[in-house]
Formats: sequence, structure tokens, C-alpha cells
Amino acid sequence: MIISVNNLSKSYEVYKKEPGFLGSMKSLFARRYEEIKAVEDISFKIDEGELIGFIGPNGAGKTTTLKMLSGLLYPTSGQISVLGYKPFDRKYEYLSKIALVMGQKNQLWWDLPAMETFLLNKEIYGISDSDFKENLKELTKLLDAENLIEIQVKKLSLGQRMKMELIAALIHSPKVLFLDEPTIGLDVIAQKSLRDFIKEYNQKSKATILLTSHYMKDVETLCKRVIVINKGKILFDGFLSNLIKQYSGTKNIYLTLSNIVDPSHLKDLGEIKKYEFPSLILEVKKEHVNKTVAKIMEKLPIEDITIEDQDIEDVIRDIFEGK
Repeated sequence: MIISVNNLSKSYEVYKKEPGFLGSMKSLFARRYEEIKAVEDISFKIDEGELIGFIGPNGAGKTTTLKMLSGLLYPTSGQISVLGYKPFDRKYEYLSKIALVMGQKNQLWWDLPAMETFLLNKEIYGISDSDFKENLKELTKLLDAENLIEIQVKKLSLGQRMKMELIAALIHSPKVLFLDEPTIGLDVIAQKSLRDFIKEYNQKSKATILLTSHYMKDVETLCKRVIVINKGKILFDGFLSNLIKQYSGTKNIYLTLSNIVDPSHLKDLGEIKKYEFPSLILEVKKEHVNKTVAKIMEKLPIEDITIEDQDIEDVIRDIFEGK
């Protein structure tokens, strides 16, 4: 067991000021605070080599959890064990075996080439010359970034900088990797490039990876298992396929029509998600699928029909909205 989290909670006291000048004057003598529970009594375990999707809306507690796992925050209550260490002790032996990559933060020097950061990390982590050269060669090859490491960081694109951030974080070959929105703000090509890298790195190094992302394509492509968190509480922990089966109450029927059909004739078949002739997408409750297909075959001029589970993004949205 690489990561073990038991009854973990994190609360903050937030100052609440009354509006206006009078409120400001009152705050000089008596301040009112409100307790905010960022993470509330969560538990989960992760084995070696797993690549887990940790998903939830903004403010769900994802980043707070990653910061506690990496030792940046001290929990209010509960127990954490990562690689047999208590992260908040911040021992060098522990910190040298993990990495935290945050898509909205950077560790690279803006006016210098990324290579300077790599060399600094080499000294911080006490990496031998031979291991450094080998790791750098492998990482730059995997990321197709051999020609980027000597360019000033400020001259790199966002996608290129993210590649350099990953190399800086992985140069010491960590056994556990926390990725917080690594593809945020990237175009679809850069997103795919980073997804391919994360998948290949996980397979080659057997590193344990916990990934947060708002892009469901990241999670769907990389993670068999997901942990869904909302309002500080875990709602689901299991296979992504089981999440869809458990929470999806509908299926999508994709049709290709041979003739134009009046939309008013389709209302009794299900919810029209999209209709642009010749394509038609209907959303139908699972228990009505067979009857609906029979009606479609009888009433509509179809050339092709496909039935699929509800899109993962729709399922996740419904969970977050309490549906």
C-alpha cells in the first residue's frame, strides 16, 4: 500500500466582515469567524503503480487533499501515510521520493533556460551525474523536448513550459507523483501530448500517480479508477466504468436518418440532444431503450443506429449537481 488516507479532514477559519463602514468599525473590536470544511472525513487507499483520477468541481477539496498528501498542509484530523511516511513531517527522505506538479504554478526561472532549473534540482536531490544524464535523456525523448531545454522559459509556449515543468518534477525519479490540473489552459494537441507522456511514464516507471483534472478526456484516457469528491466528501471510489453504470440513468441513441423528420414527431421517443439532418441524438432512460428502439424502427426512416452509455462528462455533471 503506497498511499493510505483514513478519516482525513481539513478546516479553515474564515473572517466574515459585515458590509460598510459600520461593519469595518465593529471588526476592530470583535471579529466573527466561520469554519469552512475543505475536506471532511475522507478515506482511501492506493496501491503501487496505480494511476488514479481525483475529480470534483472547483472548491471540492482536491487541491487541499494533494497539498496534505505532499506535506504542504497539516490536516485538522485523520491519518495519512505515503510510502510509509507522514507527509507533514516533511522529512528529506520523503520529499525526495515524491513530486507535486500544479498546472497553475511553476518552479522554472522565467529568464533562464529550463536546464538551469534541472541542474539546481540535481543538486537539491543529490542525483549523480550519470543518473541525471540518463533521466534527462529519457524524459526529453518521451516528451519530444530535446530542443527546448536550452531556450529561455519566457520564450516557450504554455505547452512547452508544461513539458519543462514535468521534467523538473521527474528528474529525481519520484515514486509518487501528484498532478494537479497538468493540462489546464493547453490546446487539444498539447493536452494529448501530455496525456500520452503521463500514460507512458506510468507504465515505464511504475510510479503511483494521483491526477486531478477538469478535462474528463484526461481522466477517461488515463484512469481506470476514479475518486469523486464534492464539498469535501468522497462520493465515489471505484472503476470509471462502474461509475457510469451506477450513476447513469440514461443511454444515448445515435441515428442517421435518410429523410428529414419533423422534430415534433420525435418528442415521444426521448429527449432530443441534437438534431442536424441527417444526424439525430436522443437521450432515453435505460429501462425504456428497448421499447424506444422498436418505435424508432417502426416510425423513422433510419440508415444507421447506435446505442451508447451517457457521456462521462454528463454523468459527472449530474453527480455534482446532486441529480
